[in-house]
Amino acid sequence: MNRIKILPLTALILLTACGRNNKNYDATGTFETTEVIVSAESQGKILRLNTEEGTNVNQGQEVGVTDTVQLWLKALQLGANRKSVDWQKPDQSKQIAVLRQQIATAEREKRRVQGLLKDGAANTKQLDDYNAQIALLKRQLDAQLSSLQNSTASLNEQGSSLMLQRKEVIDQLNKCHIISPVTGTILEKYSEEGELATPGKPLFKVADMNHVYLRAYITSEQLMKVKLGMPVTVYADYGNDKKKTYQGTVTWISSSSEFTPKTILTDDERANLVYAVKIAVHNDGYLKIGMYGEVKLK
Repeated sequence: MNRIKILPLTALILLTACGRNNKNYDATGTFETTEVIVSAESQGKILRLNTEEGTNVNQGQEVGVTDTVQLWLKALQLGANRKSVDWQKPDQSKQIAVLRQQIATAEREKRRVQGLLKDGAANTKQLDDYNAQIALLKRQLDAQLSSLQNSTASLNEQGSSLMLQRKEVIDQLNKCHIISPVTGTILEKYSEEGELATPGKPLFKVADMNHVYLRAYITSEQLMKVKLGMPVTVYADYGNDKKKTYQGTVTWISSSSEFTPKTILTDDERANLVYAVKIAVHNDGYLKIGMYGEVKLK
């Protein structure tokens, strides 16, 4: 009697062990994608935010804007101040025109005196007076040119400073426009129109759902069979034994091991340490974040 009872139990254990080893996959994991949390870059009231969950956006698309009135007025003020500075710049040619004319007149009189001196109709004192007058006028011209150049340089610096300030304000104005950094789908929305935005405040989360990857885990024994760029077969599990096959490519292999996550099954159930790998898969629209998947190594 005891022998009859033991045989069926032994057969059941063997069948269970065989069924456990008859797996149609080498590793398991979950589907993920690159998620980007877009935050506000300026402070102000959110006037518009078209980011409903589930909607698709393109890279560089404007999806909202915060209040720009104060910044725009400041930009106009800085622009007017710069024009005022430009108008204050002296016209050097007009400022020194009188002195140049005086110098030309004095030199002409000097040449006349030199001619008279040769004929004995003038004395050397007259020539010395014109030489002194010309030297004085030239020193005055040099001093005025230096003063005008310094004044112009100072005003140029003021104008450059105002231009840089205006560019800074314009950059802040551009940051009031909320732009999607990637092409993808809005996953979550954290803010609404009418709320106050501050720099760093999360506004929404967007992810590229066209290109997803399966983060799977392999044992150290399987590690020598896997390399970057290697094609593999991926099965997406839709529940109720419904699976769909995808072609994937290994794009990343972890350089360090980690303890097996509780939700992950490995080919060797005794393995405690595993290596994470990323397998890129083109999404046909059915793959979702967090969906369970399996990998069959070729």
